[in-house]
Amino acid sequence: MVKTLKRLYLGLVLLFLYAPIVVLMVYSFNASETRAVWGGFSLKWYQALFMDSDILEALYVTVSVAALATLASTVMGTVAAIGIHSMKSWTRSLYMNITNLPMLMPDIVTGISLMILFIFVKLPRGYGTMLLAHITFDIPYVIFSVLPRLRRMNPNTYEAALDLGAKPFTALRKVLLPEIMPGVITGALLAFTMSLDDFVISYFTSVRTSNLSMLIYSMTRRKVPPTINALSTLMFVVVLSLLLFINLRGTSRKKKSLHSLRSGFQGREYPADTMIKEVPRS
Repeated sequence: MVKTLKRLYLGLVLLFLYAPIVVLMVYSFNASETRAVWGGFSLKWYQALFMDSDILEALYVTVSVAALATLASTVMGTVAAIGIHSMKSWTRSLYMNITNLPMLMPDIVTGISLMILFIFVKLPRGYGTMLLAHITFDIPYVIFSVLPRLRRMNPNTYEAALDLGAKPFTALRKVLLPEIMPGVITGALLAFTMSLDDFVISYFTSVRTSNLSMLIYSMTRRKVPPTINALSTLMFVVVLSLLLFINLRGTSRKKKSLHSLRSGFQGREYPADTMIKEVPRS
C-alpha cells in the first residue's frame, strides 16, 4: 500500500511537471493557428520558424551569450573556488557568504543594481552589458559546484606533485583539474542553463539587444505565435539529448573503470608465501 502511494505521488508530480511540455510539443505540429482546434498534423510552423528573422536573431543572441558567459564564468569560477579553498577557515567562510549572496538575492535586485552600475559608468546597454551581467550571476553557481569536489580530494596530492618537480601550472592542469572536473562540468551546465532562460537580468541590462525570453515577453502583449511552440520543442529536445548523452557517458565510464578494476584483481597472481597465515594462539 505504501509503495503504491509513493508511485502514485511520483506519477502525479511527473504529470504536473511534464504534461504542459507534452501539450506544447503536440500543438507545435497543429496545422491550425488557434490552440482550441486541432487542424491536423503539419510542419509549417517549423518552416515558418526558420524563416522568421526576429526569432533567429534572438536565438543567436541567447545561445551566443549563454555560451560565452558559460566559458568565462567557468574559468573564473573554478579559479575563484581554488583560491577560496586555499584560504584560512574564517576567511573562507567570509568569502563563501559573499559568494552565496547573489544566489539568494532576487533576480530583480541583481538586474536593477547592474543597470544602475552600467548607467553610472556610462556604458551603453546592449549585447556587451548583457554578457557581463550573465557572467556576473553565473560565477557563484560555478563556485558552488566546484568547492565540494575540492573538499573531497586529498589536499596532499597537489603538494606531492610540486615536491616531485612539477611546476604550479602543470600540477594544476594534470593533477588538480582532473580531480575536480566533474564539479567543473556541473557548474558549466548549471551556468549555461541559468543564462539560457534568464529574463529579468537581461531585461534590465540590455536595451537594443533582445534574447528569446525578452522577445517572447514582448509577444505575450499581443499573441504568441505557434512558431514559439516549435522553437520550444526543438530547445527541449536539444537539452534533453545533451543531458542523456552526459549521463550515458558518465555511466559508461564508471562501468569501464569498474571492469578494469575487476580484471586487474582477477589477473593478479599472489605468491603462496604472501598469504595471511593464522597466528597460533599462545
